[in-house]
Amino acid sequence: MKYGIHLSQEKAEFPALWQAHFIDYDALKGFLKTFMVDANVRLSTAFPSTHVFQWAPANEPSFDQLLAQRLALVSKLAPEFVIMLDKEVDKFNQFFVTIKAEIKNRIAHVLDTSRRASVAECEAALSDLLLLERFVFLNFTAVAKALKKHDKWSGLQIREPYLMRTSQLSFVVSTSLLQLKPELMGRLVDLLEEQNMPLSTLHADSTTSVAAALKDMAVAQPPEPPVDLKHAVLGNTAASPKLGPLVGLLHETQTVMISLRGPHGTDIIGGVLRCLSTHKCQIVDFSLSRLHHDVTFGVLVHLHNRDVDLFSDLAKTAQKWDGTLSFDVQDARIKASKLADSTQFALSEAPYTKRIKYIATVLNERGLTPEFLSEWLAWLLCKKISVEQMRRLDSHTTLMCVEFRLSVPDELSPEEMKSELIAISTAHQTDVALQADNVFRRQKRLVVFDMDSTLIQQEVIDEIARITGIEAQVAAITERAMQGELDFKESLASRVALLKGTPVQALEDVKRILTFTEGAHYLCRALKSAGFKLAVISGGFLPLAKYVKAELGLDYAFANQLKVSADGKSLTGETVGPVVDATRKAELLEVIAQAEGIAIDQVVAVGDGANDLLMLGKASLGIAFNAKPRVQEQARARINQKSLANILYLMGYSESEAAELQLQS
Repeated sequence: MKYGIHLSQEKAEFPALWQAHFIDYDALKGFLKTFMVDANVRLSTAFPSTHVFQWAPANEPSFDQLLAQRLALVSKLAPEFVIMLDKEVDKFNQFFVTIKAEIKNRIAHVLDTSRRASVAECEAALSDLLLLERFVFLNFTAVAKALKKHDKWSGLQIREPYLMRTSQLSFVVSTSLLQLKPELMGRLVDLLEEQNMPLSTLHADSTTSVAAALKDMAVAQPPEPPVDLKHAVLGNTAASPKLGPLVGLLHETQTVMISLRGPHGTDIIGGVLRCLSTHKCQIVDFSLSRLHHDVTFGVLVHLHNRDVDLFSDLAKTAQKWDGTLSFDVQDARIKASKLADSTQFALSEAPYTKRIKYIATVLNERGLTPEFLSEWLAWLLCKKISVEQMRRLDSHTTLMCVEFRLSVPDELSPEEMKSELIAISTAHQTDVALQADNVFRRQKRLVVFDMDSTLIQQEVIDEIARITGIEAQVAAITERAMQGELDFKESLASRVALLKGTPVQALEDVKRILTFTEGAHYLCRALKSAGFKLAVISGGFLPLAKYVKAELGLDYAFANQLKVSADGKSLTGETVGPVVDATRKAELLEVIAQAEGIAIDQVVAVGDGANDLLMLGKASLGIAFNAKPRVQEQARARINQKSLANILYLMGYSESEAAELQLQS
């Protein structure tokens, strides 16, 4: 709802005499819209976004002429607007002085201890006082919003100094009425108690009494009345018909969005908080962003008592710390009407309904390029996905990894998003991992790894075959199995059969030549320091899996057991026990989780082959690490970078946090 419409609706609820002294917001806005738009000296916003300023324009004024014309026009119109606004403010302030004196006399009459005031008199005086507060705040908001439009359409910045001027006027500096309100309320409570009014049922939307509401708002608080009296104040509308609307007025607050930006970070935060403390505001939410010394501190507050002196104090604070102040005053009822189903949004959230929160981690060890980031943001815009937060995770000289908190329309399917993101990722050789942003995302407790081409760079059966001279035959079968073209059990049996007669010593020889994947030790040390349980589940062979377990400090190792000859010197070409295939891998993941008392939502799995897909799908975060195309298409997340340490980014750890975990290992 536009503020002009809202002001007209509110104005209609006031007596005719009061209506005549409201700020003429429509006239002020009309003047600006009619004349000031063409005088805007902030040229970057004064022209359409498609406008191009020419070095030597042929059919339009030169740049210096254009600037001179606008400066001349704004130097004429801005003072005219200020004069017009001054007249409106004077009209409103003078009426305030007059009506304030009348209300003050009426309150003094009610509070006069030499006479006995009635409940009706007390209610009327309190109602007039609340109406005056509402009158002041509505008009002050009109002034602030008119100034905001002036600054937007003129390119000048006069709002803060103008509000400083208003701090000297009666409607701002008057505190006597605020001091009288708790006294008046206390008198009303006393009268109700003396008359011993009968109790009745509370209104459905009333949760506190008038006295309790006043206690939250007033500077000086009267003692809280007993419970039965609270019921009487709220419930007895038959005896006191005005109390229902009065309760609504007492509960009304103004919602104000305040932002102060400047080079003195902590001073700016402290200055804003001092103002809020002085004026007894209720802080609803806040947001802080920093760019070296420059800080922007935003805070959402509920302002009671319609205490407009807050804004002049904020303007003085901004001037003191070389800051830029902005604020938006909005009636609580307008704000409520904008939020469907009474949904409340934090300052850091995009204020849209039917949304799901996701975390997107974008990663490229060679650096995130402007080309990728531009296409990434264009995709977000196309999908109507809002960016709520951005956090850099790496500490390199070149930007490498950024975590985005996203607000995603609920009609977008994860599968559709994943397929499109794979195309963008592939084109820019940059990974994008999308995860639901829920309580379990940074509460993982178990990580399960494949071994071959994941924790180590080789396929162990190929290394055994190389030693025995059958490398080509085994490698061909291995590759077909990893691509999903062969049943894993059959392919394993075929490859193991080729190893018949191989000396057991070959396994020890393979251990000496195993190459751990870059970042494997770093990743496992960090995770162990953070309290994780770690496991390797391999379709390879148990002696080598146990070696990897010992080298990396893992907790579990599962793999296929090779059968050896009776003398223990050679392999028979067979395996012993259950084959660790895709199904068995997923089963073992679940067994480990159950044994450790860990929920599946807290499990991460990492692998590269087709026989890892079920395991990756079972875990809440399945990561395809430099995986085959089919695996990348089906896994929830993928990493196509050299280092396994990048997995920490997907788990929400920054590089500095990971380094700190290394110190604890």
